[in-house]
Amino acid sequence: MEIDLVGESIKFMILGMTIVFLFLFVLVQIVKLQAFIINKYFPEKAPEIPQSTPAGSDNAHHVAAIIAAVAEFRKNKS
Repeated sequence: MEIDLVGESIKFMILGMTIVFLFLFVLVQIVKLQAFIINKYFPEKAPEIPQSTPAGSDNAHHVAAIIAAVAEFRKNKS
């Protein structure tokens, strides 16, 4: 009697694990198919690179202003 229960429990365990594995496998395939379809009809656009000034002076001015503000804050804090 006890051997039959152990054998049945092993059968149910293998059956349950197989069902879960198959479900996860199908789920992964559906998600991959969905990603393929979305990328086909709604492709991701390449990010546009902003055109900066030749010398990059705007960025340099912003960096200089930030450095000066932090230095002034630290000087007043002490």
